[in-house]
Amino acid sequence: MVERQLSGARVPKGIGFGLAAVGRPGYINLGRERDLPADRGVDAMRARAHELLDHAYDHGVRYFDAARSYGRAEEFLAQWLHAGPRRPDVVVGSKWGYTYTADWQVRAEVHEVKDHGVAAFDRQLPQTRQLLGDHLDLYQVHSVTPDSPALLDTTLHRRLAALAAEGVVIGLSTSGPRQHEAIRAALAITVDGEPLFRTVQATWNLLEPSAGPALAEAHAAGRDVIVKEALANGRLAHPAPAVEARLAPLAERTGSSYDALALAAALHQPWARSVLSGAATTAQLAANLRAAEVRLSSDELADLVAELAVLPETYWSERSGLAWS
Repeated sequence: MVERQLSGARVPKGIGFGLAAVGRPGYINLGRERDLPADRGVDAMRARAHELLDHAYDHGVRYFDAARSYGRAEEFLAQWLHAGPRRPDVVVGSKWGYTYTADWQVRAEVHEVKDHGVAAFDRQLPQTRQLLGDHLDLYQVHSVTPDSPALLDTTLHRRLAALAAEGVVIGLSTSGPRQHEAIRAALAITVDGEPLFRTVQATWNLLEPSAGPALAEAHAAGRDVIVKEALANGRLAHPAPAVEARLAPLAERTGSSYDALALAAALHQPWARSVLSGAATTAQLAANLRAAEVRLSSDELADLVAELAVLPETYWSERSGLAWS
């Protein structure tokens, strides 16, 4: 029998699939009006999610990533896991720390509410387990920033360590212009002499590579690194003219699409174990998966980062201005 649990914090290497874009009707990725059906009811989004999960698994993807705040993403993933054939090689990660509040609306006054307190963990873990059950391999604190109580609350640390003792790997995701600070603070946290956080999920892309050195440190310290938002919420798949002018020659040389090129840049980072695709269509997912075949030289990678990277504060300010659609 294949052991499913993430003993030793091993996230499957390569491209993973995240359900942020298909677990709810609204999100900030560009092009959703084109990519999703006009009917974004629960049944339609469930069908789209299952179609993508099937395609991903059939093409070698083994890590799947959800969150409490991704609408019904955990539900859709759980239904797919329970309805199909046994898939003991699948590794499932989810996140707690945000509550979905959009009531299945594309546009809402508030889409999600952040809370990294013990009470939120105690409420959301049973909700996740009710859906995913023993399929939950990795549970991550969602979007940690340097001021998050998740980095300081020793009572929470004990709760998380108790979950780890049951066989669930504990991780965190980060966001914001100070990801490096949150990552380094998390690496220093121990409970009874043991590191608490075994995985780190962070935004890294050609526009926002500032977390790279801290992620290299996490990798060197034995943590698994998961890259999210490698396409910058669509800004690298459908780039602005100045960015496209820089990507076009390499895309032509490698015969790849812009999205595959951007994902390949993340896959080439020596510290990256998994890079998430957030595709909303099977055509996008197929294009994303071709990133594994793209070969870039170290000079090409260095030049791309040097020429395309913006200040972290600029990147995150622009991201916060993206409309939910």
